[in-house]
Amino acid sequence: MAKASKATKKPAAKSAKKAAPKKAAAKKAAPKKAAKKAAPKKAAPKKAAKKAAPKKAAPKKAAPKKAAPKKAAKKRAPNPAFMKPLNLSADLATVVGSNSLPRTEIIKKMWVYIKKNGLQDSKNKRMINADEKLGKVFGGKKQVSMFELAKIVNNHVK
Repeated sequence: MAKASKATKKPAAKSAKKAAPKKAAAKKAAPKKAAKKAAPKKAAPKKAAKKAAPKKAAPKKAAPKKAAPKKAAKKRAPNPAFMKPLNLSADLATVVGSNSLPRTEIIKKMWVYIKKNGLQDSKNKRMINADEKLGKVFGGKKQVSMFELAKIVNNHVK
């Protein structure tokens, strides 16, 4: 009987040694159910690893979907400082057409004036050519970059 018990122990030990690396590979790749299927074939763990990658990617896709409704439910309130009417200089008032406007409206109306009169440079759209009215606002410059508009407006408001 002792020989029989030793014989049964040895194959069990061999199977345990063989099973351990497979389980380790299975833990990295997929759940235990996939490991049992992958045990007979060596190529199967690679397939299981490929299957596991999309599973990891799926929760990442699900997270932004949950975040999107939260942003949609909460509306962003505009800063009241941008809506505060400002007093304009006489030169700027001739271009914009009003004596007091919020800063956002001043820039919008300046762009309406620029587009209406075709003052945007045809070759370099970032540059604005000055006419008589805009020349006074621009401080005598013949051409100004669109990125300088906010700075120029700042010099003409109180």
